[in-house]
Amino acid sequence: MKKLACLLLLILGFTAYSYSQFNLNKAFKSATHDVDSLKGGKSGGGAGLSKEDIANGLKEALKVGSNNAGSSASKVDGFLKDSLIKIPFPPDAEKVRKAAIDAGQQKQVDDFVVSLNRAAEQAAVKAAPIFVDAITSMTIDDGINILHGANDAATQYMKNKTSQQLHDTFFPIVKAAIESVNVTKYWTPLATTYNSIPFVKKVNPDLNEYVTQAALKGLFILLAQEELKIRQNPVARVSDILKKVFGSLDK
Repeated sequence: MKKLACLLLLILGFTAYSYSQFNLNKAFKSATHDVDSLKGGKSGGGAGLSKEDIANGLKEALKVGSNNAGSSASKVDGFLKDSLIKIPFPPDAEKVRKAAIDAGQQKQVDDFVVSLNRAAEQAAVKAAPIFVDAITSMTIDDGINILHGANDAATQYMKNKTSQQLHDTFFPIVKAAIESVNVTKYWTPLATTYNSIPFVKKVNPDLNEYVTQAALKGLFILLAQEELKIRQNPVARVSDILKKVFGSLDK
């Protein structure tokens, strides 16, 4: 009975939410849980909160936050129209941008920036399974530390747990996306214009790595925003377990 009660509590903690382009819940259905790891007594998290409540609440918060962040980032213009995460012209190729604009190629510069952001939007869709692994492996101690940590404690947990795997997963996707949205086509004339200037040092940035790093940075910025909403705004606590766990911090 004790194990059954634990399992029922865990299932209730993972209420389904669906998003058209970034369906983290679909990935969750295939993920496995170690119910025995959620055994424990009461915690100092708040009145009536058990360690299981805290663990479930933090997993739910990360699931909801990851869903929202991924949905936002992976939609068309998710990066491009968000000033916080929009990927700009590569800073180490700023001379190329200036030379192109001076040569009357403003449209080409703009088209190139659009293509960079399109590549990031395509890559963001693939973050779901990686987030799932990090969320389901969270321990009770992780949950307690995150609950009482900084406003971005859950985001930092995800960043520490997933950054390398996300990079390794994103890189080939970004590379393929760069090809599919013709980033190179937009970059080549700009670089050619710059490199034709006498005596300049030729510029050839690693666009694959640049977009990969920028996409990851943007995804975690969005996740931090979602975490802050759940911590500070009761309206963002869209399930009973979120209201119970994060509501305890309001008292």
